[in-house]
Amino acid sequence: MKKAFIFPFLLILLGIAFFNFYCNQNSTQSASPYLNHSDTIHYVGMEQCRACHPSIYESFIQTGMGQSFGRATKEKSTANFHNLKPIYDSSLNLYYLPHWLKDTLYITEFRLQGKDTLFKRTERVDYIIGSGQHTNSHLGSSNGFIYQLPLTWYAQKGKWDLPPGFENGRNVRFSRAIEFECMSCHNAMPVLSPGSVNKFEKIPEGIDCERCHGPGEAHTTEKHHGIFIDTSTQIDYTIVNPRKLSWELQIDVCQRCHLQGNAILKPGKTFADFRPGMRLSDVYEVFSPKYEGKDDEFIMASHAQRLQLSKCFIESNKTNKSEPGKAFSSMNLTCITCHNPHVSVKVTGKQIFNNACLKCHQDNSCKEVKETRLLNNNNCVECHMPKSGSIDIPHVSVHDHKIKIPIKEKQLSDLRKFAGIYAVNAKESNAQTKANAYLNYFEKFEGEAISLDSANFYLNQFSDQPNFAAQKIHYLYLKNNWEEIIQLAQTIDLKLEKDPWVCYRVGQAYQNLGRTKNAQESYILATTLAPDNLSFINKLGITYVELGEFKNAISLFGVSLAKQPKQADVWINLGFAYINTKQSDLALQAYNKAISLDPDNFQALLNRAALFNLLGKKDKAKKDLQLILNANPDNQQVKDLLQQLNSE
Repeated sequence: MKKAFIFPFLLILLGIAFFNFYCNQNSTQSASPYLNHSDTIHYVGMEQCRACHPSIYESFIQTGMGQSFGRATKEKSTANFHNLKPIYDSSLNLYYLPHWLKDTLYITEFRLQGKDTLFKRTERVDYIIGSGQHTNSHLGSSNGFIYQLPLTWYAQKGKWDLPPGFENGRNVRFSRAIEFECMSCHNAMPVLSPGSVNKFEKIPEGIDCERCHGPGEAHTTEKHHGIFIDTSTQIDYTIVNPRKLSWELQIDVCQRCHLQGNAILKPGKTFADFRPGMRLSDVYEVFSPKYEGKDDEFIMASHAQRLQLSKCFIESNKTNKSEPGKAFSSMNLTCITCHNPHVSVKVTGKQIFNNACLKCHQDNSCKEVKETRLLNNNNCVECHMPKSGSIDIPHVSVHDHKIKIPIKEKQLSDLRKFAGIYAVNAKESNAQTKANAYLNYFEKFEGEAISLDSANFYLNQFSDQPNFAAQKIHYLYLKNNWEEIIQLAQTIDLKLEKDPWVCYRVGQAYQNLGRTKNAQESYILATTLAPDNLSFINKLGITYVELGEFKNAISLFGVSLAKQPKQADVWINLGFAYINTKQSDLALQAYNKAISLDPDNFQALLNRAALFNLLGKKDKAKKDLQLILNANPDNQQVKDLLQQLNSE
């Protein structure tokens, strides 16, 4: 009797101690009741979840989310490699061919002249991103720096082609950096190297349980201590169950990744800070452009935005309002009304989706003629959420998540007129966030020039706030107004700002005005704050070259190339520094390396031609100049140089 009494008593004490510990750890966080909202609670990985939830695990890993990311293996790839024909990019005159060498996948880029191969570069594929339901895209790693490679498998069309954004003359080949925002939506929570854009210290393999339930350390620790809660009547606050959230917070779990757009972080926040059960708008707001006309267009990951435009969504969540801390009602329309995240849509069955509609709409309420209904197998989705191509991903069709009554004839305007941007996940945005949104829209999304005017309008509304200088410098940088940047920079202490991008932009302003020593000081600050940002390192190296400090330049370019050796521009700069230290052999090796990475690099070919000429190898110099003219026959500078060599 005594042992039977002591054992549960000890469990209770353990539970009290555990609860007090995590409450104390959570004291610096918001008033959230969820223990795993504390930044002291860590992610434990999906295998920990599997131990207690094996059936859910086995089902989930078959879903699109479970298959979202992985090593480049034959098992992971859904692509067809039989009877392949190279993919040709006519704008660059380059071919691409995927191929396996034993168990390793490669992509080879090459150029032909007749049957002769003029150029060839082969890169290993390290990761496949995408479940294969729509696409498989391919990523390569260079010392942890992750880049997208220039081939994608489009599963619905069963074809290989250039990736989204690489078509129509925009092929950046092997240099598109995969940043944290992208990686963290296609994967479990990665770990980014401090200050880097695309160097990862840890890359999981696929979206896991904790992306929707939050980090599991508190939950697993409590269960290991034998503390269990009857979740049929209570909420287990060591882990987030989205079904127990209000519909607003539940939607935020989904739209963390199913709401693509112009994401603007709140001051001091990162994309890793959001955890299920939080308000997404407390971490960042997602802005989308508004256009007059073309209201039927949508992008691939716009599910949350389009759903919230639906009358069904608006009316159900207006009528069935949730209260703070209260779980959503079965009459609230949210993502999980139709989708069970643990079950693949491939096996869900249309009746599950129809049943969601029938909660509000009687079976006999459909006004469509019987023949049309039979043609669509009485499937509500086929008519009211039709499939079409997204405007950002070629060769892919997806269901539009804006539920609507189909129109017989197209009544929408074919004209698109920009009408500003708006926050999809926030009712109100402050001036600082709006200013950032317009700056980001112009810079990253090639937004309309008028958006800079809008940015300045909102900037002027918080000119007395601490973050004003950083954002004003960003605005002036995009306007190429270097003098005003320096004037503003002289009113602040860059060391106290602790913002590497502010230091970088100030450095660029000094450099463009010929004040190289000042630029160097700013770049040193930037690299100190962000030691793995290659752009910052390389800009600093260029200042050493401009100041004639070639040995320092060689050393710094060496640091950059040790971190990431496939940077053609850095090899060019290194070659120039070697020439100025009379190391012609090393300079030639550097230029050869640059051209092996980028055969059309104008500066590399021009510099190598100059070096060949210096070494008395005029025929080789002429050949390099001719290569430039092959790509750009109207280049008068190169024509003159070639004519000069021919006349000697």
